[in-house]
Amino acid sequence: MADTRPVLIAGGGIGGLAVALGLAQKGIHSILLEKASALGEIGAGIQLGPNAFHAFDYLGVGEAARGMAVYIDRLRLMDALTADEITHIDLGDAFRARFGNPYAVVHRGDLHGVFLRACQNHELIELRVSSEVVGYDQDGSSVTAKIADGERVTGRLLVGADGLWSNVRKQVTSDGPPRVSGHTTYRSVIPTEQMPEDLRWNAATLWAGPKCHIVHYPLSGWKVFNLVVTYHNDAPEPVAGKPVSDAEVMQGFVHVHERAQNIIRHGTNWRLWVLCDRDPNERWIDGRVALLGDAAHPMLQYFAQGACQAMEDAVCLSHMLACHDDQVAALEAYRAHRFPRTARVQLMSRAIGEHIYHPSGEHARIRNAIMSAKSQEQWCDDIAWLYGGTGLDAIGT
Repeated sequence: MADTRPVLIAGGGIGGLAVALGLAQKGIHSILLEKASALGEIGAGIQLGPNAFHAFDYLGVGEAARGMAVYIDRLRLMDALTADEITHIDLGDAFRARFGNPYAVVHRGDLHGVFLRACQNHELIELRVSSEVVGYDQDGSSVTAKIADGERVTGRLLVGADGLWSNVRKQVTSDGPPRVSGHTTYRSVIPTEQMPEDLRWNAATLWAGPKCHIVHYPLSGWKVFNLVVTYHNDAPEPVAGKPVSDAEVMQGFVHVHERAQNIIRHGTNWRLWVLCDRDPNERWIDGRVALLGDAAHPMLQYFAQGACQAMEDAVCLSHMLACHDDQVAALEAYRAHRFPRTARVQLMSRAIGEHIYHPSGEHARIRNAIMSAKSQEQWCDDIAWLYGGTGLDAIGT
């Protein structure tokens, strides 16, 4: 007899909403428990590789997601010291044909809204706010989420999609706080007309410099540009969303080319985040409890894959729960399938920061020589492992 009890989901970010949708596609009822008093998403732009669009289609939001994305022409890597282009990846017809989907950028709030509206419109998804999951109990046949106000909600499974500081993870792994990278990121969004006219490229552009980098790209139908600047300042503790002065942002970029500095000068209302991640840890499962997204595998931003990997998790987890009669075996199959891939992205994100985004001197010259020598076909070969699948490709789905 089919189990009709709900799956509980802790966290109403992109990962939590995505897994609710994935389960609903399989006829599985879920209750999503979000600690905030309203469902929404802060932050600015995120990049979406073809693997994100594969996931959108599986989750039933492909058309809506495509409608609010900005389709960029290329990924550009610039030398922040010389203002010369090192290399670029063309994202046009050949790229789309190779991977079956485009590369795009989107405002995080817009993407969250696509998932939220789809969840609100599905009868199998119940959304609850002001419901922070602080822990859980389980008895072998069910799991009960403990809510901060004392309420208890029982279901067949619990998915911890509650982010970097996951309460669910604390109980599943007991592995302490995230690793502070020492890299500080500053974010701003500016009207397109304030972006230097000669830099209004239809590209996701990275300016790489010694211990620093700058990223910019258009968002929201070209109304604004997203600016993200990062430098390695050995920040000792996590900070998220703190407002900072223009002068504080600029102090990490006094050594780069004037053209690169000029981009930063156009930013306003800067906020800072100290980047954190974790070493890969394959303990994602505790009986009837599973971790997903940043709760399972937080990663640095340098591969632009955090949201994409969370959506892949949602695809895989919902698929496994539909394929296995034994729910606990389904969670283990999900973990076994997803862990090697997400661990690779976690570790390579660190390596990209060290060897592509932030090197100096001879290290940077070697980077420039290697990367400028690659052909477009070679670039596509290099990233095929990442962009070529849905998160299910290794099991033939």
